[in-house]
Amino acid sequence: MAEPRIIDAYAEAAFLLARAEDPLGEVEDELFRVAQVIRGNDELLGTLSDPHIEPARRQQVVVDLLGGKAQPTTVNLVGLVVGNGRARDLPAIVDALVERSAASRQKAVADVRSAVALTDEQTSRLAEALGRATDRNVEVKVIVDPTVQGGLVAQVGDTVIDGTVRRRLEQLRAAL
Repeated sequence: MAEPRIIDAYAEAAFLLARAEDPLGEVEDELFRVAQVIRGNDELLGTLSDPHIEPARRQQVVVDLLGGKAQPTTVNLVGLVVGNGRARDLPAIVDALVERSAASRQKAVADVRSAVALTDEQTSRLAEALGRATDRNVEVKVIVDPTVQGGLVAQVGDTVIDGTVRRRLEQLRAAL
C-alpha cells in the first residue's frame, strides 16, 4: 500500500478532474463500483498490477472492461492509476475520493454491506436512519457482499452498526 500522501494526491487530482469533466456523482459511483470489483477479484488485480505487463497493455485491459460502460472520465482515471503502477492502491484512492466528494457536500459516507442490492427507496430510507443514528448527513454506498447472509452492516466513520442476522443470533445465544 502506498503512503497516505500519495493516495491523497491521487484522490485529490481525481476529485478535481471528475468535478470539472463529468457529473461528479456518476463518476464517483462508477469508480466506487470499479474499486469493489478490483477488491473482490484477485485475478483482475493481479493482471492490472503485474509489472511484467506493459503499462499500455494494462491500460487497454481497463478500456476493454469499461469502454462504453462508463463515463470517459472514469475510464481515463482508472487507466491513469493502472498505467502508473498503482492498481493495488486504486480502492484506497477511490475511498479517499468518495470521502472528499461527500465532504464537499457536507456529508459523511456510510459503507453498507448487504447480501443483496438495495433499491433507491431502501437506500434513501437507510440514509435517513443512519443520519438520525449518527447525527450526520449521510450518503450511502452499498457493497453487495454475499457473506452477509441477511440484514446489513453499516459503517459511518468509526461507528459500526451491525444489523446482520448472524449478529442477532449471537446476541440471542448470549442472552440464553
